[in-house]
Amino acid sequence: QLQLVESGGGLVQAGGSLRLSCTASGRTFSSYDIGWFYQAPGKEREFVSAIRWSGGSIYYADSVKGRFTISRDNAKNTMYLQMNNLKPEDTAVYFCAATGRYYRDLKTPAAWDYWGKGTHVTVSS
Repeated sequence: QLQLVESGGGLVQAGGSLRLSCTASGRTFSSYDIGWFYQAPGKEREFVSAIRWSGGSIYYADSVKGRFTISRDNAKNTMYLQMNNLKPEDTAVYFCAATGRYYRDLKTPAAWDYWGKGTHVTVSS
């Protein structure tokens, strides 16, 4: 089993930045595709970003392109989500996820095998 723990959430003003971290334990992190989702109150979990295990392919939701950057440090078993120019509509619980199987479409929550418990991000206007 792979365990994931997020950190770095908080309250920030619009236009500000946050960096989320997700630390993995239990298995070799480097062989997993990893990603981030968010879930706003009353809404479904939505895709934010993902990166293949090789680092060769990176994906972003249109709503965060140019503002968010995903990265991974396999030596530290940690993935990051740098979020810049935050907007009130980015307010949500952010979850990291991992999968050891290949899925062509990483934008669906069903593609992911392991989830963290989430970290809250609140962006005030």
